[in-house]
Amino acid sequence: MNRAADNIRILAVSMVEKANSGHPGGAMGGADFINVLFSEYLVYDPDDATWAGRDRFYLDPGHMSPMLYATLALQGKYTIDELKNFRQWDSPTTGHPERDITRGIENTSGPLGQGHTFAAGAAVAEKFLEAKLGKTMMQHKIYAYISDGGIQEEISQGTGRLAGALGLNNLIMFYDSNDIQLSTDCDAVTQEDTAMKYQSWGWNVLTINGNDVTEIRQALDAALTEQHRPTLIIGKTTMGKGALKADGSSYERNVKTHGAPLGGDAYTKTVLNLGGNLDNPFEIFQEVQAMYDKRQDELREIVAQRHAEEKAWAEKNPELSAQMQDWFSGNAPQIDWSKVEQKPGQATRAASSVCLSVLAEQVPNMVCSSADLSNSDKTDGFLKKTQSMVKGDFTGAFFQAGVSELTMTCMCIGMYLHGGVIPACGTFFVFSDYQKPAVRLAALMEVPIKFIWSHDAFRVGEDGPTHEPVEQEAQIRLMEKLKNHHGKDSVRVFRPADVEETTVCWQMAMENMDTPTALILSRQAIESLPEGNNYQEARKGAYIVAGSDEQYDVILLASGSEVSTLVAGAKLLRNDNIKTRIVSVPSEGLFRRQSREYQESILPKDAKIFGLTAGLPVTLQGLVGANGKVFGLESFGYSAPYKVLDEKLGFTAENVYKQVKEYLSE
Repeated sequence: MNRAADNIRILAVSMVEKANSGHPGGAMGGADFINVLFSEYLVYDPDDATWAGRDRFYLDPGHMSPMLYATLALQGKYTIDELKNFRQWDSPTTGHPERDITRGIENTSGPLGQGHTFAAGAAVAEKFLEAKLGKTMMQHKIYAYISDGGIQEEISQGTGRLAGALGLNNLIMFYDSNDIQLSTDCDAVTQEDTAMKYQSWGWNVLTINGNDVTEIRQALDAALTEQHRPTLIIGKTTMGKGALKADGSSYERNVKTHGAPLGGDAYTKTVLNLGGNLDNPFEIFQEVQAMYDKRQDELREIVAQRHAEEKAWAEKNPELSAQMQDWFSGNAPQIDWSKVEQKPGQATRAASSVCLSVLAEQVPNMVCSSADLSNSDKTDGFLKKTQSMVKGDFTGAFFQAGVSELTMTCMCIGMYLHGGVIPACGTFFVFSDYQKPAVRLAALMEVPIKFIWSHDAFRVGEDGPTHEPVEQEAQIRLMEKLKNHHGKDSVRVFRPADVEETTVCWQMAMENMDTPTALILSRQAIESLPEGNNYQEARKGAYIVAGSDEQYDVILLASGSEVSTLVAGAKLLRNDNIKTRIVSVPSEGLFRRQSREYQESILPKDAKIFGLTAGLPVTLQGLVGANGKVFGLESFGYSAPYKVLDEKLGFTAENVYKQVKEYLSE
């Protein structure tokens, strides 16, 4: 048996056993491949984990984290004590890996399918940056590791299609095909020919014995020489490789090893079978450590040559070198927003398009994408200033994803994870439902992706209730209230009230390099807010846009296009001597981050507050308070022209007048 791979197996199975929680079987089956990759092929700087020129490794099946932690421990990136603390409170060896580049974890993984899609996005980023910087700076490979579950997740369809269509020959994916999943054998749920499927997408497909190191090396060598296609290595592996039952019989290929500790005598028999020491199962064998130490010495020589090449390139290309350093710094780009010239009374999607056209000219490392809707979500404002990426030509900065919102999102996230790229992606707001799992992982990884969601309400009109978002804003506002492990916003959400507020929201989006940002935009034209409004106050999340000097009787509150409806309704109320204050709330989350004094100055606790939303009333309930009133939708929409829907559903100045009068008389 392979001594180093067996060491990884022993460490992995022991981590699960000590935690009494985890997945040993897959980690044991995949140990041969990951050992060969990390000890012979993966190029990284042992002294600088953040080196931009390193090969990347993206793990898709996060439940196989013991395999990865054990391998990284051989590199010295995790201690034995940390392995022993697997899945425990405040431990870096979490149940599913969480992104930590300094420790060799390139991506947070867990929901199957997303991890290898991040890898495909990283491969796009590498191609894009190579087109701008040259081969000297971008000559690394992107490795992905996927399992049967990830292959089954629908996102693999989009990933395979796009990677093949773009000819991502820098992407090498190992498919750990052990034919077993958590509750059944794979043949009970799929009969597809995976090799033929990927070949039809334009992949180079190699099928090997995934536990045979000679075949693994041959496959990797072939993948490294592939010039035109991404490579899929289908490794037929053995679930629970080397595992024995309590009676000494084989425990291999048993579904029970997938998601539970081996337990008792089965564990001890397995450790002994793999050549481990029961008194010290967390031991790293001396000969294995020596092998990995030797590899690190080899890498220092390889990397020294690469660094010398990079230094020579930087001396010849000082401006590009400075630009590259800035791109990989993670700092917000410098943008001259005075170049943005908005036309009053436009849809906020059109206002976003104006901003995107300026960003396309001023942010050379920004990539924009759309799920086949660029002329509708108006990301074509960006596209008109560049061109689409195509196979063999990545000089353009627009990523055509086709109709695959989740795949698009994960690939854009992968572009950022690679480093050097600021991604944005657009679709209709109602289709944000497809993206939610990726939005969540982006928040966990602090990926500052920009989500562009147009067609924000029932005013999608004739397309009807399937295309009309109602509950979506309430859903994303729930995430807006969450913080991550570091106390940062999980996601920032902006729904601007007019074209100028859209510009400010885009400013905040581009300044935010800590977390995802979402912009929710209207399909229809919106009347601009009253003149004299200080739009920079939108940076506080909520601010007064009219009536600030009045001794108001009621506060009218909304976000997006409903603010202009409130302005029109306030004129009718004024005829009855009802004085109003109108508040625009593009971001409740940002407003909640302000001082109590500021929040109280905008929405005093004793004030009467009326909210108007084209979504569920709960969207604004936390802002109007227990004594306030919200008029919103209590049902799905209808198919009709949007002005008819405004009238029928009560989103008119006249109904604002009626609702406020009733509220004040209660």
